[in-house]
Amino acid sequence: MFQFLGEEMPQSTKTAIMIIGGAEDKVHGREILRSFFNRSGSTDARIAIIPSASREPAVIGERYREIFTEMGAKGIEILDIRDRDQCEDPLLQSYVENCTGVFMTGGDQLRLCGLLADTPFMNMVRQRAQRGDITLAGTSAGAAVMGHFMIAGGGSGESPNRSLVDITTGLGIIPELLVDQHFHNRNRMARLMSAIAAHSDRLGVGIDEDTCALFEGDGLLQVIGKGSVTIIDPAALLHTNHAAVAATDPLSISNLRIHLLVHGDQFDLHKRMPIVPALP
Repeated sequence: MFQFLGEEMPQSTKTAIMIIGGAEDKVHGREILRSFFNRSGSTDARIAIIPSASREPAVIGERYREIFTEMGAKGIEILDIRDRDQCEDPLLQSYVENCTGVFMTGGDQLRLCGLLADTPFMNMVRQRAQRGDITLAGTSAGAAVMGHFMIAGGGSGESPNRSLVDITTGLGIIPELLVDQHFHNRNRMARLMSAIAAHSDRLGVGIDEDTCALFEGDGLLQVIGKGSVTIIDPAALLHTNHAAVAATDPLSISNLRIHLLVHGDQFDLHKRMPIVPALP
């Protein structure tokens, strides 16, 4: 089903693809960031920070460098890519070829994709993440780019409709996902439903702030953090009028399945169902 999930991974690996809904705790327990640090090798971690989505990449890059330095990472590089030509730089490619973790910060997902999509640099990051060679994390804009299709913008507070969401091409890390971030915090349920009505071959994943959907390559999505992860599954969709109505007309969508998951919950991506603990 999922390209990433189809790759064989060593039983001992703890690497993951971590999709973070934004505004993750950077001060107190830092649960999500510490999980990324640990899965990148802990004190042996060699971390590449990509702040290219931000309008202040040097500032945001340094903020994460300080955090991972305090945790004890062995090596940290801020890959401040501001021009696509930089993605041809052998030094950048060499670092990302040998690092153990890559962290993409928040900002503007269109800017991030414009700089990185279809470059040798990004191809290497994607391939290493899909093989389980590295831990790859993206927060906010860095989360939005994870699927083949990406939500570039849109509104909230309306009934689902075609004009509510702008969709373009993402970086294809886990191609079958369609991700929305800051999810319940910014009332984006209707936006993600509208996106899935347009792309019913994808699985919608809405992630709250300070929350992470984590993929280890074993066919499971695991939730960590303080909020929830919303799964919008169109596998059993019976009908939508998406193609037949005007852009601002409300959408009709029948038999759309929705799952709401919280910290510790797991979702089987192959069976399209949550793993429910046995009753005592």
